[in-house]
Amino acid sequence: MSPQVPAPEPDFTPTDDVFVRKHLGVPDIDVADWALVVEGLVEHPLRLDMAAVLSLGTQRLAAFHECFGSPFAPDVPTRAVAQVEWAGVPLAAVLDRAVPGAGARHVWFEGADTGSFQGQDGVTYVKDLPLSVARGDVFLAHRMNGEPLRPEHGFPLRAVVPRMFGTNSVKWLTRVVLADRRPEGLFTTRLYNRVLPGESSPGPVREVDVSSKLFVPEEGAQLPSGEVELSGRAWSTTEVVSVEVSVDGGPWETAAVAPPGAGPTWQRFSLVRELAAGRHSIRCRARDLAGRVQPLAGARNAVHEVGVEVGGDGLKRRPG
Repeated sequence: MSPQVPAPEPDFTPTDDVFVRKHLGVPDIDVADWALVVEGLVEHPLRLDMAAVLSLGTQRLAAFHECFGSPFAPDVPTRAVAQVEWAGVPLAAVLDRAVPGAGARHVWFEGADTGSFQGQDGVTYVKDLPLSVARGDVFLAHRMNGEPLRPEHGFPLRAVVPRMFGTNSVKWLTRVVLADRRPEGLFTTRLYNRVLPGESSPGPVREVDVSSKLFVPEEGAQLPSGEVELSGRAWSTTEVVSVEVSVDGGPWETAAVAPPGAGPTWQRFSLVRELAAGRHSIRCRARDLAGRVQPLAGARNAVHEVGVEVGGDGLKRRPG
């Protein structure tokens, strides 16, 4: 077990710095004309405008948010990750009003984004989850970091699925369908599937991998020689129990790791290290409570590495 540092308040990524992904463009939605439809195997189909959504109350969810990357290159690291404070309502509050039928096993999430993708026309972005998972984990967000959702982040309402890759957090949400089966579609059964270690057949891309990323210093940073704080963030589906840092391919050194927060948030790690003048490479790897460790190479969550230049010129360092 690595040494721990006190758990800070959740550090949120400025909205301007949160990554944006869109397969079918950003739809132009007038909230006055928008509604969330809940239908399928439910006893009480719903049509909720924004006033009805807001009447359910507003809760907050602090959570890390990670992009899986290209579905055509599932083993290539993207390292696109952020931490966001969402405001909205758990999907369970909506499902309780709709009352799922006895045969409902899956929940389909449909966005307003439609268009052409990979030579296929008339595509709508649809994802799905087992009902048991959707009822417990899915959050319907209408605010992000204290402000209304921006169009590129899913205005006026989006799904947020903690501890799962961002591809499952459908933006511009317009329709929730309860069904007895998974939907056949481009983004459900054709793309965003992978074979996990120890398994023989592909399954949908859902739960995140154990991962970590160096935030300070950044790639190409110029630093003064002497003691430098190496810091970053680590995350997984469960608690990250240790993070190690290696300089120039040397032995792995144990970093201090903040304990997990109250929700699905990332954990800060840091290590103070003496760096001599010259070029250095710095790597980090995390281990989680389930025993998973970041691989050195060949996977989308392979260890992160940055290169820095250290000199004796007193160049300014940024705090971690």
